[in-house]
Parts: sequence; C-alpha cells; structure tokens
Amino acid sequence: MRTINPLKAGVALGLVTGLFHAAWAALVATGYAQAVVDFILRLHFIAPFMKVEPFALPTAGLLVGVTAAIGFVMGLVLGMIWNGLHHD
Repeated sequence: MRTINPLKAGVALGLVTGLFHAAWAALVATGYAQAVVDFILRLHFIAPFMKVEPFALPTAGLLVGVTAAIGFVMGLVLGMIWNGLHHD
C-alpha cells in the first residue's frame, strides 16, 4: 500500500461533502427536497415526520461551507492515520 497526501485527501473529501450538500440545497431551492425526504424515510419503514423549510441562500451557503470544512478535516485526519498505519 502507498501513502497518501493528507491535504489532497482533505480537499477531495471536502469537495465531495460540499457538493453533496450543494445538491441538497438545490433540491430545497427547486422544491423537490420534501419528496426526497419522504421517500428516504419510507424506504426505512419510517412515517414521514420532517418538514423541509423554505430555501434561504445564506443558510445554504453556511451548510455547504461547514460541511466542506468538516469533510476537509476528516480527509486530512484520514490521510494522517492512513500514513501512520502504513508499514513497508
């Protein structure tokens, strides 16, 4: 196994989590989010109980920024752990 660059792992995971949540924000903005939540809950045998609030750009920006930052930190830590466990 090879070592990985922790910064690149952080950027990659940060982008994935940020894009995932940007897609969620787009679902909220277009009005499809409630149907998605209801569908996911029903797949898990749970009666829908959540209500999606109206779209707000500042909240969407905060959602994407915070989750991307958390993803970056998680990728960075994962890269450092991976490299720490790497033995030749």
